Amino acid sequence: MSNKIYLSVIIPAYNEEKRLPKTIEEVSKYLKSQDYNYEIIVVNDGSKDNTAQAVRSLIQSVPNLKLLDNKENHGKGFVTRQGMLEAKGEYRVFTDADNSTSIDHVEKMWPQFEAGYDIVIGSRDIKGAVIAVPQPWLRRMVLGNSFNLLVQLICGLWGIWDTQCGFKGMTGRAAEDILPRCKIEKFAFDPEILVIARRLGYKIKEIPITWINDPNSTVKFNSMVKMGFDSIKIRLNLIKGIYNA
Repeated sequence: MSNKIYLSVIIPAYNEEKRLPKTIEEVSKYLKSQDYNYEIIVVNDGSKDNTAQAVRSLIQSVPNLKLLDNKENHGKGFVTRQGMLEAKGEYRVFTDADNSTSIDHVEKMWPQFEAGYDIVIGSRDIKGAVIAVPQPWLRRMVLGNSFNLLVQLICGLWGIWDTQCGFKGMTGRAAEDILPRCKIEKFAFDPEILVIARRLGYKIKEIPITWINDPNSTVKFNSMVKMGFDSIKIRLNLIKGIYNA
């Protein structure tokens, strides 16, 4: 087998000392059963708890586990890009620290990559998706459906029904072309990636996932308001041609 890394799994983390170890162990268990080379990269976003120490304690027992330890908080967009660009995999997937979408969903990505898609994203809002533990109705309508519709309209992402799902994969070539152009450092980095990908002509495919809502999610209403403003920034960046540079 070649020493080339086939799959990189990136996990951005902020104050995740309690949930992260279990997620790492489950990701590792799955990947160890595969017949390709892989790496797991955790990017600590200046956590105030013992997230970094929790990862370090697993490095000896979890194969191919790496830690990028930022001492200051930058935002999920910043650290996700950092991990994706540090990665060496031919394919690169980022996933949430709470394991709301299990890593075995990557198996749904391979046929799409083989079919020529450059970016494959998990979706909770297309046929075949399963919401194992639903969000409360108000949160789902206001912070989920309404925001996704707003993003589609503002950013020109019509037809992509779940821009915010934290389970996304792309080829290494696409990652290295798209991500250095990104400007958004907080939660709205997801639609920005898709906007730039469309502008550059990359092919995007949504796949249905099984998603388990975590009631301790750190995405709150004020975060969604900020994401709305960031979506407007993305639209302005498009108009100014900033992503073409």
